[in-house]
Amino acid sequence: MHRRLLGIGLALTTIPFVLAAAPDTVTVDGGQISGTSVNGVRVFKGIPFAAPPIGNLRWKAPQPVVPWTGVRAADAFGAWCLQEPYPDGSAYVSAGVTRDKPGSEDCLYLNVWTAAGAGEKRPVMVWIHGGAWTRGSGAASAGSDGAALARKGVVVVTTNYRLGAFGFLAHPELTAESPQHASGNFAILDHVAALRWVQKNIAAFGGDPGRVTIFGESAGSWSVNTVQATPLAKGLFHCAIGQSGGQFTASATLAAAEKAGAAFAKAAGADSLAALRAVPAEKILATPFRPGINVDGYVLPDTVRNLFARKKHSDVPVLVGSNANEWTTLSNPSQFPKTMDAYRQRVNAQYGDSVKEYDAAYPVKTDADIAEAVMAVGRDTWFTLQMRTWARMVTESGKPAFLYQFTRVPPGPNPAWGAYHAAEIQYAFNNVGTRPWAIDVDRRLGDQMSSYWVNFGTTGDPNGKGLPKWTAYDPNAEPYLELGDTVQIRNHLLKTQLDFLERFQQRRQDAQ
Repeated sequence: MHRRLLGIGLALTTIPFVLAAAPDTVTVDGGQISGTSVNGVRVFKGIPFAAPPIGNLRWKAPQPVVPWTGVRAADAFGAWCLQEPYPDGSAYVSAGVTRDKPGSEDCLYLNVWTAAGAGEKRPVMVWIHGGAWTRGSGAASAGSDGAALARKGVVVVTTNYRLGAFGFLAHPELTAESPQHASGNFAILDHVAALRWVQKNIAAFGGDPGRVTIFGESAGSWSVNTVQATPLAKGLFHCAIGQSGGQFTASATLAAAEKAGAAFAKAAGADSLAALRAVPAEKILATPFRPGINVDGYVLPDTVRNLFARKKHSDVPVLVGSNANEWTTLSNPSQFPKTMDAYRQRVNAQYGDSVKEYDAAYPVKTDADIAEAVMAVGRDTWFTLQMRTWARMVTESGKPAFLYQFTRVPPGPNPAWGAYHAAEIQYAFNNVGTRPWAIDVDRRLGDQMSSYWVNFGTTGDPNGKGLPKWTAYDPNAEPYLELGDTVQIRNHLLKTQLDFLERFQQRRQDAQ
């Protein structure tokens, strides 16, 4: 990994003050834009990186930006992609999303934060939001606003991508019309298009297209993992950060995804692709659909796991990890078994011949232990093991991987959630200090985490002056960094549990 020093690299002239000043107007694909400036950070919002995917462009790969005339004001976020609001009481309410304002199909916009002067070449960090591939947007919440990271020396980009059926529908007719004979992975193509936009345009914001890091959380981390796997993104980024999400479990085949898509079309009342494209967007949104990637032979020539195992992925350093209490906000305790008898029935049915190993990894002695065990299994199956697998596979390919576990229990909004799913975002962006409940340990951790993230995006190594040493992962000592009330290296994260789950999943796969 190259380690270029930051600097403006400008030749001396008789008017250095003009060169040092950042331009108020920037030229990008499509035309000129003007942004705003807050405390030394220039912000450009709602920049189109592709044509609106509407009409006949619904369920097609992103097309070139439609040019505009004059100077476009980039002072407001673009529309979020169509989505259902989170249920009442969810910990993950998306600002502005309601049943009356579900978003728009015209949503392929990104945003830029930069404190770079003219001619600088600062590292670039491209954020992909989470939301189960059904919700969320690049419109920064209080947690993921890019200004604080920009002040630490990087150019921050956040981006939208198509969600739900709009981003993941496969269908036999879509496959037939595709030049690549593929369909269904449109959201991943949106990510690739955004990264291509960065390569072509980020220098205008003082960014270095040769030092681009993609990072994301939850479904955003699924996306980072998939983007690292697809051959279409090779050369478009140079480091990857995954926070609580990987796609190393089995992916659907194109045939299976097409079958599900045909059923979706029937449920939406469409008997052809033309009819499906004519269905109102709101009806598409209201028709049940479970988004997911598929092995289409183009975006994904094989499963993500196999592409990594065969070393066909983008061979770049990674920083990956998960949180200590992922499952507290993602599960419904009312659906947990309440008695030992009910619990034993569920465990025996799920783990069969492996139940003794399961019991050793997740011991339950009384009814009071059941909820903790269920949440631990969910955490480890869907998050902790995924991130260790990612670190191992990258290490085996010869590039460094840095593994973490976030353990800080934020004082708000609900300490009972523990170190919950997505709690780390506000720390990684160094925005936790704006929270009314933050105390010194939160502000310190936010400063440390954001420095690790920025250092990694700058050099491919998170270590830096004044930070506790973060040892790269290796499969023997299995070091990981605990990011909590203290920041320290530990070893063998949940080894008994993860080793069991890995063996169990392999046996189940071998039996298929």
